[in-house]
Amino acid sequence: MSDTRRHGRGRREARPSAAPLGDREIDALQAQLDVVPKPLEPLDVSSVDGFLCGVVVQPVSIAPARWLRFITDVDGRALPSGFDAGPLHALVLRREAELRRAIGRREWFDPWIFELAASSSAEDDALQEAALPWVAGFAAALETFPGLLAADQAALIGPLALLYRHLDPEDLEDADALLAEIEALEAPADLTAAVEELVRATLLLADVGAALGAG
Repeated sequence: MSDTRRHGRGRREARPSAAPLGDREIDALQAQLDVVPKPLEPLDVSSVDGFLCGVVVQPVSIAPARWLRFITDVDGRALPSGFDAGPLHALVLRREAELRRAIGRREWFDPWIFELAASSSAEDDALQEAALPWVAGFAAALETFPGLLAADQAALIGPLALLYRHLDPEDLEDADALLAEIEALEAPADLTAAVEELVRATLLLADVGAALGAG
């Protein structure tokens, strides 16, 4: 990771059953991702977190057996038989369970967004750079599991704009309504505000997914 400090609004008092991952365990997860054998291309921990949120908000629950392989390779390629992914998977499943509880209750959670240790970029660019891996992970989950995207565009466009504003507009081809919504948004004041937007967008999309699943 390019940064050492996780950014959030402040963790609320944890429920004993939540078993949130601490900073050491997040670092351990990144270390395990770093040794996934090539040519596989694993996500980094921030992208993992966004990906998990994109999985959790789906209208129908997706079994871990279907999505775990995309954690260790962006294309979902199988791990070599000699690689022990058990410890890595255990940490990822703990985080998924923590996120599923929080999102299911529509409660605050701290996304794994990391402030840059130093940046010469303009403030808006620095915010985008910090949020990009998380948002890219979320977008990858929606692309891999497009069930949520079957919802009415009017319900999706607002929360997706809050997320996808951090992506390169060239990656949003044929999405004129979404781009127009992004253009109309005010820039977040700082990284704390940007993180709060990501959480709000996730919870709004969870509402959309729940309504779609119930229908």
